[in-house]
Amino acid sequence: MNFLFVHQNFPGQYLHIVRSLLADNEAADGTHEIIFMTEPNENYLVGVRKVTYSRPPAAVAGVHRHAGDFDLAMRRAEAAANGARQLKQLGFTPDIIIGHHGWGELLNLTDVYPGVPILGYFEFFYQTENADVNCDPEFPLPAELFAGVRAKNCVNLQAFALEQHGQVPTRWQLSTYPQWARRWLHLLEEGVDLATCRPEPGMRRKTLKLGKLTVSPQQKLLTYVARNLEPYRGFHTFMRALPAILDARPDIIVSIVGGDEVSYGSAHPNGPWREAMLAEMRGRLDLSRIKFMSKLPYEQHLALLKRSDAHVYLSYPFVASWSLREALACGCVVVGGDSPTVREFITHGESGLLAPFLDSGALAETVLRVLGDAPLTARLRSGARVYAKQHLDLQAYIARYRSLIERVAGKKLLTAAVRERGNDKV
Repeated sequence: MNFLFVHQNFPGQYLHIVRSLLADNEAADGTHEIIFMTEPNENYLVGVRKVTYSRPPAAVAGVHRHAGDFDLAMRRAEAAANGARQLKQLGFTPDIIIGHHGWGELLNLTDVYPGVPILGYFEFFYQTENADVNCDPEFPLPAELFAGVRAKNCVNLQAFALEQHGQVPTRWQLSTYPQWARRWLHLLEEGVDLATCRPEPGMRRKTLKLGKLTVSPQQKLLTYVARNLEPYRGFHTFMRALPAILDARPDIIVSIVGGDEVSYGSAHPNGPWREAMLAEMRGRLDLSRIKFMSKLPYEQHLALLKRSDAHVYLSYPFVASWSLREALACGCVVVGGDSPTVREFITHGESGLLAPFLDSGALAETVLRVLGDAPLTARLRSGARVYAKQHLDLQAYIARYRSLIERVAGKKLLTAAVRERGNDKV
């Protein structure tokens, strides 16, 4: 089968499914041709032909403030379509196009390849109530800016106009989409590699040294992870909980992983949110026991999760992070914020504990509870891993993904038995 993948940051969400297709090629040479269209980057996968398109300008003078994202999306759509036309001139026609609808790249591809099915990734349908907007009274959005929230759905709506297939990674994210749109959407819950993301209890019996972080077996490690440190992932709530936690537990070390950019929401007017929260908490924190780890290589990220004595995951009602799935698979004791994003993964008292996601006092009490209760900790670690095995298994996810591809493309992929026989011959 011929595959055209499209994502502005190769390989994006598609690493695992592409690897599965590459395994088909190892088992039966020439089974698939895989082309991946993206903006320029240094990533690569052997067996995948990467085709780049020019990155469009981030902002154009004269565009309405609420139309900037859509303007950029249409420029990306144009650039991707031009790249696809070149591929077509070279004789490549995909059997299926798989890509992310967030940045607009897929919108013009039906004009280049009419009749070729598209499986697009849908993450979130923006709305002005019952989700992220105004869920946090500390950062109210005035009604005169609601139009900008609705405008964020321009690409979503254009994508539905294509009347193609879509995939959504969680039930709650699916629920944000209008009822009329759901007929095009397939729930495809994502998984993690349970062999890589697995508990390693022995790590808590030896000293962990990771850059500027050192944790002895006698100390407790509290972990927090976000792509960037910002209110959408509860960074402000977490920082405000730390004085009570540090005061009550002189043996605790805090690891904070995340960058100083903005992934979601607004930037702080005075610089990075990390600096703003440190300024707010000045004099109340023992900074010698708080280690800001910035962004880490994946194996170091997992090492922290496996050593963690308690892991905090907070989120506005929004898109769920991969780090939550990984923490559960590693058997972390997860203290999660009680929002619909997190409740889909954590059942209170079974796979983790929940605390009100904007209540720093309740968060501190809950963290201290698990740190002081060994039987509870053991039960929650086991429950997290059980949940991961039941719901987050990567191989089960890949099997569901392959089945969906077959359904959308109308063609069969290699069966697992055929792949195993082919690999035995290598």
